[in-house]
Amino acid sequence: MPDIPGPVLVIIPTYNEAANVETIVSRVRSSVPDAHILVADDNSPDGTGKIADEIAATDDHVHVLHRKGKEGLGAAYLAGFRWGIDHGYEVLVEMDADGSHRPEELPRLLDALTDADLVMGSRWVPGGSVVNWPKSREFLSRGGSLYSRLLLGVPMRDVTGGYRAFRRRTLEGIGVQQVASQGYCFQVDLAWRTVKAGFRVVEVPITFVEREHGDSKMSRAIVVEALWRVTAWGVGSRLGRLLPGGRRRV
Repeated sequence: MPDIPGPVLVIIPTYNEAANVETIVSRVRSSVPDAHILVADDNSPDGTGKIADEIAATDDHVHVLHRKGKEGLGAAYLAGFRWGIDHGYEVLVEMDADGSHRPEELPRLLDALTDADLVMGSRWVPGGSVVNWPKSREFLSRGGSLYSRLLLGVPMRDVTGGYRAFRRRTLEGIGVQQVASQGYCFQVDLAWRTVKAGFRVVEVPITFVEREHGDSKMSRAIVVEALWRVTAWGVGSRLGRLLPGGRRRV
């Protein structure tokens, strides 16, 4: 494992990922053997949590957090962050359960963390790419990142991406437990908070592979929420800088 401080926890939120959870855990264990894994399951009716329990029973590097029901990606990650911090992990990683975030690329993210506070796997920097995406999905992702970057003044090119490695001190420094956003804009919120707090962010190119099994959790409601929240944040930030006593830092 790269020379980074303290133990690593890979947080994998799940909801109806019975077809994927065993494979993704196995790939993470092979790619970064020293890392621990937390499967944060939202009481999946397809038995994902039970499968995760069976894996954890034979592997002390795998843990399962059973949540009461489907509350969204943001809530699952927040619960995972809290669990990881409480259990003394110094690096916390976000990873999708469906294989779209390739575990084989995780060592590169962790290596970049030696000189960063947050490392983001990026589809839209040179060397990054997507596989098996329709043009409409690519347009939505690129457009969402561009809109967020311009409105919020953040430098990252893939602001909405969800393959990330945080230092513990970064999450604590941005007040992660005060985050209320969900879905698509949850990742934008964390990135913006990290930049505003003055932490160093590095983007590492990744290849994002569309899931082969199960259904995508993306919906129109998630996109609408993201658009509304990012607009409100951007307008509020600009008004704050114009009003007396408003901060100029973004």
